[in-house]
Amino acid sequence: MKKWSLLVVLLFFFNCKSNKEKEVKTKENRKPNIVWIVTEDISPTLSFYGDTTAKTPNLDKLASESLVYDNAFTTVGVCAPSRSSIITGMYPTSIGTTHMRTSHDVFSWGRRDYSAKVDIKDINGKKIRKYAAVIPDYVKCYTEYLRKAGYYCTNNNKTDYQFAAPVTSWDENSKKAHWRNTPKGKPFFSIFNIDVSHESYLWRNKDLPLTVNPKNVPVPPYLPDNKATRNTIARHYSNVELMDKRVKKIINQLKEDGLYDNTIIFFYSDHGGPLPRGKRAILDSGLKVPFMVKDAKGTKGRTDRLISFVDLAPTMLSLAGVKPLDYMEGKAFMGSYDTEKRSFVYGSSDRFDEFTDRIRSVRNKKFLYLRNSFPGLTKYKDVGYRKNIPMMSSFLKLREENKLNDIQKIWFETKTPEELYDVVKDPFQINNLAENPDYATILLEMRTALNTFQKDRIDYGKMPEAELINQMWPNFEQPVTSDVETSQGKNITLSSKTKGASIAYIISDKPNLKLDLNSSWQLYTAPLSVEKGKYLYTTAERIGYKPSEIIFNKIK
Repeated sequence: MKKWSLLVVLLFFFNCKSNKEKEVKTKENRKPNIVWIVTEDISPTLSFYGDTTAKTPNLDKLASESLVYDNAFTTVGVCAPSRSSIITGMYPTSIGTTHMRTSHDVFSWGRRDYSAKVDIKDINGKKIRKYAAVIPDYVKCYTEYLRKAGYYCTNNNKTDYQFAAPVTSWDENSKKAHWRNTPKGKPFFSIFNIDVSHESYLWRNKDLPLTVNPKNVPVPPYLPDNKATRNTIARHYSNVELMDKRVKKIINQLKEDGLYDNTIIFFYSDHGGPLPRGKRAILDSGLKVPFMVKDAKGTKGRTDRLISFVDLAPTMLSLAGVKPLDYMEGKAFMGSYDTEKRSFVYGSSDRFDEFTDRIRSVRNKKFLYLRNSFPGLTKYKDVGYRKNIPMMSSFLKLREENKLNDIQKIWFETKTPEELYDVVKDPFQINNLAENPDYATILLEMRTALNTFQKDRIDYGKMPEAELINQMWPNFEQPVTSDVETSQGKNITLSSKTKGASIAYIISDKPNLKLDLNSSWQLYTAPLSVEKGKYLYTTAERIGYKPSEIIFNKIK
């Protein structure tokens, strides 16, 4: 009897141990849930970077549990080219998305309407039209690869990729998109875009009370220190405080769902701050952003590692255990495929709304180098949208009256062919060292770094935009994706004659369904097994093309 009792105890022990080992192994193999909290138009002027002007307790708490990046950069100082880089893992110059902005495809699936007339000209003075960028056929939205790997992907709700988001890119893409809709057993990737810190809220929130005292705000030396400037800066910091409250809501939802501790959380801004000579500038004020990641391992502290937004797509795949695609120009900085650290990050500046220019940049941890293709143009661009900023009228009036000091005048001067800045000693990039003989060696090093980057790499920004559009849209007409062809054997194979097209499908019991972009489209990745009598709906879309017709077939 004692022997049987001992045997039962041993069997129970080994069974528990085996189950525990299986549970540990399952947890190790489980793909992580990931949430991005993306704000707009903010430089690293937050308290966890040393600027305590705005009170952001929720971001401060998140920062205390995260790895904070001190050298994070976007590729372009405005949202649409920047976001095209994020969603593809490619430089905007490499895929023809470098001009701001190509169309109205800003939110959710985009308006997908390119008929509106615009009075915009390229660098040669030729009028251009609205268009969706047709990027290389082998480039996809990285979320397709996440969906293929089993992720439920949601975006709430800004896209702004310079092309309409293809129906294959997201499971949900609307103001209602949320991880809470994820099917049981699937990992999720969810983006939440917070817009209240955007440049436009400097005037849209003009009737709201300021929560930051204008007397206490820091004024950068390149802006006039007066009442109008201080009020505008105070409005920006007040908007940052509103943004922080929205961060709290997302964090609280994760905690309510019991997901906070085991979810990887990214926080960053799409580019630099909204003040004059910030957004749109190819300086730190336009390209350098706040960035932090709370991982599931509890990694905390700071890192000076250089990262670029072109690195986000491969990093997301790496975190999901998916090998980044060879065509991607970015480098994974987390996950299974973490790569060697960068020595440089690169930026570009081309058309901003109605004004075209061309500047390229390279930056390491200490120096920033700019190459100006059109040095005869002024640094300042008289962009109409920016002139809505409350302080701009005062700033421009002071310029007309010749009442700006030497530093404030720099923005309105014509450019030199090259610029070089010591970003450590000169954080506002005011003193151009390009002609200083003491920095000749550094100038050569940075110039060579940019030359090496550009060698054997296409730069669509060098092509007049009217010519670029005609290349993407022959005869300036948007190309159309070929319809999906269905081949039925043991399984059903779907294909489109359009090279680079992605295919989406829905299986239903009903014929003649009224489907739209927000229907539950599945990404086609392999032949399908479909029951007889079911209806198979299909559509295809190549990025920048019109989608194909929705076709349905009854499976026989």
